[in-house]
Amino acid sequence: MAGQLLGDRYEIEEELGKQAGRRTVLARDLTTNIQVVVKLLFLDDELDPEDLKLFGREVETLQSIDHPCIPKFLEYFEEILPTSHAIALVQTYVPGKSFQQIIDRGRTFTEPEVKQMGVILLKILSHLHSQNPPILHRDLKPSSIVLGSDRRPHLVDFGSVKMLKSMESVNFTMVGTYGYMPPEQFSGRTVLASDLYSLGMTLIAMLTGKSPTDLPRQKGYYDLSSSGDLSSSFVTWLHSITETNLTRRLKSVEEALQMLKGTDR
Repeated sequence: MAGQLLGDRYEIEEELGKQAGRRTVLARDLTTNIQVVVKLLFLDDELDPEDLKLFGREVETLQSIDHPCIPKFLEYFEEILPTSHAIALVQTYVPGKSFQQIIDRGRTFTEPEVKQMGVILLKILSHLHSQNPPILHRDLKPSSIVLGSDRRPHLVDFGSVKMLKSMESVNFTMVGTYGYMPPEQFSGRTVLASDLYSLGMTLIAMLTGKSPTDLPRQKGYYDLSSSGDLSSSFVTWLHSITETNLTRRLKSVEEALQMLKGTDR
C-alpha cells in the first residue's frame, strides 16, 4: 500500500499492522508534512458487525478524550479504494517502540522503572475511568503501549474500548488478549478492576521479559522469583491487582495508586 493516497492528503509510508479486514498504516499528511496513523476497516461481505461497532466506539472515544499520553483524533472518513471500500480513522502518531517490541529484543525493566511506568499508566487509566460514562480499555498489554521519545508510556490501541454505563458491563463478544485478560472477561463481564488486572500482567511481562502464559504459578500467583530482588511490598502490590478473584482484587485506580506509592517507603 506504500505510496497510496488516502483522503486526498495522507500518503501511506508503511504498514504497521494487519488483521482480517483491518490495516493500520503510517502515513504522511501532505498538507502539514507530519506523520499520522491511519486505521482502516474494510467494508465487505465478511465484515463482522461487532468489528464495525468496536471501530465506531474507538472513533467516539478518541474524539471525546484529551490526554498527553493518548493519541489525538484527527479525522474520520470513508475511502473508496481500487478494489475495496473502507472507513478510516486518522490519529496522531507516537514515535517509539511498543513495550512488546522492547521485550522481544531481550530487554527487561527494573522495579524502579516499572513503578515509574506503572504510575503513569495508572494515571492514564484514571483519566479514562473518570469520564462520564467511564471508559474501559479492556485490552491493555505490552503491544498497546508505546514508549515515546518523551520516555513516557503512551496508550495507543483503543480497538476494544467500551463505555461503562452501569457498575459493570456484560458483552456477548469476548474481547481481550489471552494472558493479559482477567478471568471475568472470558464470560464477557467487565468492571473497572478489569483494566487493573491487565495493567498488572503487563508490568509483570516488563519485569520478567515473558508472556504471563509462560510464567509458573505458586499458590495462585505468578512466580516472580526470576525477576531479581523485588521488594516484598511491590510483589504484594502486583498480586493485589492481578487477583483472579474479583472480590480480593483492588477495586479502583485511586486505590492502586495509593498502595503503589506506599511501596516506596
